[in-house]
Amino acid sequence: MRDYYDEKKRDNPYMSYRYLGYHMKLDSGFLLKVLQGKLHLAERSLPSVCAFFKFSERESNYFEMLVNYNKAKSMIDIKMYFEKLMVLRDSRARPVEEYQYAFYQKWYHSAIHALLSIYKFKGEYKKLGSVLSPSITAKQAQESITLLKKTGLITIGEDGVYRPTDAFVTSGEKWHSVAIRDFQQETINLSSQALDLYPKEQRDISTVTVALSSKDLPEIRERIRQFRQSILTLENDNNPDTVYQINIQVIPVTQTLGGEK
Repeated sequence: MRDYYDEKKRDNPYMSYRYLGYHMKLDSGFLLKVLQGKLHLAERSLPSVCAFFKFSERESNYFEMLVNYNKAKSMIDIKMYFEKLMVLRDSRARPVEEYQYAFYQKWYHSAIHALLSIYKFKGEYKKLGSVLSPSITAKQAQESITLLKKTGLITIGEDGVYRPTDAFVTSGEKWHSVAIRDFQQETINLSSQALDLYPKEQRDISTVTVALSSKDLPEIRERIRQFRQSILTLENDNNPDTVYQINIQVIPVTQTLGGEK
């Protein structure tokens, strides 16, 4: 809606919020706050807005889901509306984001992607699944390989061996999705299981509790980003023989204090 207004304003200096609000049957002041991202459209306003843009039934459904997605507060609702948006997208075009969503739905997709850089896989799905810890089924391994091929993250060499096309996969610093939350939740659960599955010689799970200013969080994020980068670029004479999941968690365990202490 904001893009539409800006485009029309460039072509016609007389375009105003009052004019747009009148034709959308919305109060101009309310419309301004919607375009500024301060308020959301009410359910009763959606039909008139869709009529103004001459949306088809499918486009109207997508717009309604988009509004509900932006208004959703609980993770259950956010995930539900996001998945409905994926279903309503044009089936003729399969955007990268859709594959990214599927990629981050399960922890073992990224694990298999990393594993293929050190493991010669030629289609033995049951064996591939058993190499993971915890292990997965042959069907899950096959579905994961199919997804990785669709995303272009792996390729098959002339020798029949599957290999990654890129060394690392990242969601990017600003790519937000409910799928990322699912992925992080799964890997956190893996870390919890590792306490019982592996002796301390095979893992490193350490914690520190410290009082800091909430204003220090950006600096902590930057230091962690640099630490992650240093791991990705780690160079030594050791040949890789294991895939590790490295989680770095910084979470508040108290409310932020005001002036009183």
